[in-house]
Amino acid sequence: MKQPFGVILAGGQATRMGGGDKGLLKLGEQSILAHVIERLSPQVAGMALNANGDADRFAGLGLPVLPDSIEGFAGPLAGVLAGLDWAAAHGGQTIVTAAADTPFFPGDLVPRLLLAGEGMKNPLVLAATPDAARGRARHPTFGLWPVALRDDLRSALEGGLRKVVMWTEQHAGREALFPHADAFFNINTPDDLTRAEDML
Repeated sequence: MKQPFGVILAGGQATRMGGGDKGLLKLGEQSILAHVIERLSPQVAGMALNANGDADRFAGLGLPVLPDSIEGFAGPLAGVLAGLDWAAAHGGQTIVTAAADTPFFPGDLVPRLLLAGEGMKNPLVLAATPDAARGRARHPTFGLWPVALRDDLRSALEGGLRKVVMWTEQHAGREALFPHADAFFNINTPDDLTRAEDML
């Protein structure tokens, strides 16, 4: 399989941070998004950013900005679809998504997702971590997605589907288990940003 393209999902509304773009907040010497780009870029064939509104605010990142093609705030699956359409236009077979507010995700994200998807006709894999209460927790903004299913996803979104796991389970999606419970620690609140500064 060809190396996947990477798509950073930055389409969230950041209500717990007072709105705006969480990814553009400073973490150390650079933005949270810059940390995400640094981590993802060595693992993928090329990268784009899924975000809505004025694309100029991301001009300094040097990435193509892909708006949702589904009207209204349709959640992360709309960003996945935008990424799949972009990858298809560039001859890609798969994309790997990462969230714009999760600066410390594993450096082996892509190889582990690819390994979990081996043997699947349409590789569809979500990242997961151990969870004391539920056994494991899925991280639906971190996944491997096949371009071949983009029209199915478009139809599902147009029909009102919004839950990532509901769609992945329809296609026998798998999980890649990452051993550390906080491998996908994300910055939702000002307190989280303080904690991220300490982790940095």
